[in-house]
Order: sequence, then structure tokens, then C-alpha cells
Amino acid sequence: MLGRRGTILLSYGFVWTLIGYGQITTPAADQRGLRVLLNVMPLQVWGWCWIAAGLVAAASAFLPQGIDWPGFLALPLITAPWMLGYLISWWPLGLYPRGWIAAALYGAITLPVLVVAGWREPPRPKRAEPPYES
Repeated sequence: MLGRRGTILLSYGFVWTLIGYGQITTPAADQRGLRVLLNVMPLQVWGWCWIAAGLVAAASAFLPQGIDWPGFLALPLITAPWMLGYLISWWPLGLYPRGWIAAALYGAITLPVLVVAGWREPPRPKRAEPPYES
């Protein structure tokens, strides 16, 4: 059973993998907001980084609490440069007027991951010992 933390890791891992796949197969036509990021590495590489983060999160979903931390690290680790890149493309560079919106969206989708990373799984109910109650 995955539990709450594992469910978040698995679902976000799936979404991050899809984002990466989309960056590789059908990149956005307007890449003004990505210019800062593309100065660091090509979009194909960024896409594979998204996929890697998603797969790490998905694999971590099946680990017990306490050793599932790689997933909770990988997810925001890829969104942080994208938030920053879009923010810088908006201000101070002025390349992409909607950069602040993209930065806010990446922040908004990352915030629940950070919140859940601090959650503890509720204890599982113990099985009843014989004689079983009816």
C-alpha cells in the first residue's frame, strides 16, 4: 500500500514524466520564457531531467517513509530552475511578459510536494487478534 506520501510521489512522478516527454516530443513554439534555461542546456536535456525526476519520484513512492526522500528532493529540484528561469525572463530581462505567471504556476504545483514531504504517514490499524469481533 502506498499511503498518502507514496500516492503523491507516484502521481507527481507521472506528471513530471509527462512534462519531460512533452518538452522532448512537442516543445512549445514560443520559447522566450525558456531562453535563460536554454543558455544552461538544450531543451532535450531539460526534458530528460524532468523524466528522471519523475521516475525517481515514482520509484520512491514504493519506499517506506524516511527513505522516500529522493522523490521529495527530485520533484522540486527540477521545478526550481524553471521557476527562476521564467521569473528572470519576465524581470529583469523583460523577454517574456507572462514569465511571472509560469513561475507562479511552477511554484504552485511544487508547494504541495513540499508540504507532503513534512507529513508523517498515519499509523496503520493493527489487525485484530483472535477471537475476532463480529
